[in-house]
Amino acid sequence: MLDTVSIQHKETNTFHQTIVFFDGVCNLCHGAVNWLLERDRHKTLRFAPLQGTTFRVFSEQYPDLIPNDLSTIVFYSKGHVYTYSSAILAIGTVLGGIWRLVSLAGRIIPRFLRDIAYKILSRNRYRWFGKRDTCLIPTPELSARFLP
Repeated sequence: MLDTVSIQHKETNTFHQTIVFFDGVCNLCHGAVNWLLERDRHKTLRFAPLQGTTFRVFSEQYPDLIPNDLSTIVFYSKGHVYTYSSAILAIGTVLGGIWRLVSLAGRIIPRFLRDIAYKILSRNRYRWFGKRDTCLIPTPELSARFLP
């Protein structure tokens, strides 16, 4: 079972969307966002950096749902917030197709074990994959899928 927190929608258009909050200066995260953009056939995913305005507003509206350690991806969809490995599995479910099946299979692994692996990768991501000085700047054709 996924670890998720349900929230009540605030009356804003932004938080009625499906949003992947990612580390905007992480090379691994940039690669993951590009990978998701290629596989999101229905173009339902929106993206926002953890360092951006959208995430700041989101975390102010829902402070109890956001972990203190922001070395995690945060996925918001349909009133639910997912973090760590649960976010990855939830995103795979949204992508559909084979990725939905992979996500369902991933739930067989206990969450605490998945999260240990996720946190090891997260803790070492800058050392292993590098870090950028600035957040991802989308191309003009992709800019509608990105939030500030």
